[in-house]
This record gives sequence, C-alpha cells and structure tokens, in this order.
Amino acid sequence: MSSQTQEPAGKAGIAVAPENKPTGKKRSTGIVGLNLLLDGGYPPGTIIMLHGTAVSGVDIAAMQFFGADEEDGTYVRAEDIINHEKDRTAPIKPEMFLMQIDGGRIVLDSLTAIIERYGIDDALRLVRLLRDDVAKTGANLVFMVFSGIHSPMEMTKIMRESDIVIELKLHEGQSDLERTLSVQKIKGAMAPQRMLPFIITEKGIEASTTSRVV
Repeated sequence: MSSQTQEPAGKAGIAVAPENKPTGKKRSTGIVGLNLLLDGGYPPGTIIMLHGTAVSGVDIAAMQFFGADEEDGTYVRAEDIINHEKDRTAPIKPEMFLMQIDGGRIVLDSLTAIIERYGIDDALRLVRLLRDDVAKTGANLVFMVFSGIHSPMEMTKIMRESDIVIELKLHEGQSDLERTLSVQKIKGAMAPQRMLPFIITEKGIEASTTSRVV
C-alpha cells in the first residue's frame, strides 16, 4: 500500500488504498518497534486511539498504519465531510462516516474535528458504531485525538471506548528534543509498561526496538 492517497470522485474526505482482502492475523502498525511492543501489531476487529499534540507525530503514525501493506482501506478526512454538510445546525449523521469506510485498514482524521463540530456525546456515539462495525468485519480503525484541546473528562470517555490507546509525546530537554510513544491500554490484556523512543525521518516514524521501563 502506498502512503500516497487519491481523492475518489463522489466521496468527500476519502482516500482509498489498493484492494485486497484482510486476513485474520494482526495488522502491522507500520512501525517496527511498535509491532514488537504489541506482539505483532493490532488485533483485527479493534479500534485504536492515537493521541498527542499536533506536532507529536500522531498524523504520521496514522499514515504509516494506512500504508503498511498492500491491503484495501479507507482514509477518512472528517473536516472534508463536515465542510460538505448543507445543514450546519443539524446533529451528527453517523451514516455520513459509516457509509464511507471500507477495507481492513481505516483511518479517521480526526475525532477532534468531529468533537469540535458535534460535541463529545455525538462523537462517542459514532465511535461506538464504528467499533461495532470493525468488530464484525475484522478490520482495524485508527483515529486521532489531539491533546491539549479536550477536557480530561472527554479524554477519559474516549479512552474507555477505545480498544487500544497509544500516546505520542514530544519532550523538550535543555539542548534537544526527544519523542516517545507508549501503549496505555489494550482491551483484555495488560499494556506494556514501557516507553518507546522514536525519531521522525523523511520515511516517517522510526522507533527504537529497545524500550524503556516506566
């Protein structure tokens, strides 16, 4: 799968990857170190929350997941769909998003945009519907939430609805910048108590295969 996306006609905010049937195996995250941390990748039928600031690398991590394999998938740009709404005062219509997703690798960019437009309750309702959908199909859905925008209560509610929660952080030292990611939640299992250092290159996120105990 190429990380280059195209805008198909008639689907605002959607980029579709090449077709192929998803398998029952774990899907690669697109990041070698994170695959090791998750014992192979994301379990099929789960939704994954990536959260961090706008410069933490969450968007890059989402794109690497989308482009990890030659498998069908959908990249949904929520702002594009919202901007095509005719009734700006109407409540959320989940079918606007549900009708667009297809394939094994799905990215929602971003839940933050949906919360800002419709509010946390409608956004959570959409997350539940998306979670039910991928659980039936065996797909994986990655969605982004930008930290520093939502209240702690909103963040907690989103995390509770997620199967896997991953945080990307940018640490500012006296003379350099350090980036780390950590898996904060895996539904039905214990999350690894480790932080994974990473850098961002022209090729994307390159994570260390050696993690730190936290």
